[in-house]
Amino acid sequence: MYKISPSSINLMLECPRCFYLQIVKGIKRPETVFPSLPSGMDKILKEHFDRFMKKNELPLEIREECKEYSLFNDKNLLDLWRNNRKGLEYKDPESGILLHGAIDNLLVKDGKLVVLDYKTRGFPLKEDTHEHYQTQMDLYNFLLRKNGYKTEDYTYLLFYYPKEVLETGEVIFDTKLIKIKTSAENGEKIFKKAVDVIKGSIPECSEECGFCKMGGGNES
Repeated sequence: MYKISPSSINLMLECPRCFYLQIVKGIKRPETVFPSLPSGMDKILKEHFDRFMKKNELPLEIREECKEYSLFNDKNLLDLWRNNRKGLEYKDPESGILLHGAIDNLLVKDGKLVVLDYKTRGFPLKEDTHEHYQTQMDLYNFLLRKNGYKTEDYTYLLFYYPKEVLETGEVIFDTKLIKIKTSAENGEKIFKKAVDVIKGSIPECSEECGFCKMGGGNES
């Protein structure tokens, strides 16, 4: 059974050939060094939000804009959906290909779910920073609906980036909350495209793929 995620689908959008080789043939691009700071921040941010969830409150950084919401409070289910090996899942009934994605958190309003995703950056946001996460958010919305949940047609991205270092050594982070429109229909369309690539013959590489230009996209 083939198992794909929003990150591997992003690879497909970047280069269908690299995606096919990774999923179908098990041939991955050489891995680059991944900084440990985002993973560490992800852990403490989830703990931070969970403390407020237990008190039925919202953290200060989202309290004003999200005052009509509450945090999703089924901790056992949330832990499952946060698990990188499990997450939210949907299996295509025809191909058996499984899509899964691990979320950070959820907001609830009038019985509908809204994804809340944490992002750690080294610098303040540019005007188009949030656009890089559109596919990921569309797929999350698609996954929630396929699991029987009602969702709004938007999600929230909560960005953290360093602001200053105090004399005592503490690093102060600034935050910015961005609301973006999402489309579960677009998420489904992209997933079906990924299914078609996996089921088909090896595709041509993208003209912009530097890895394939260096000969890394040759099947071995």
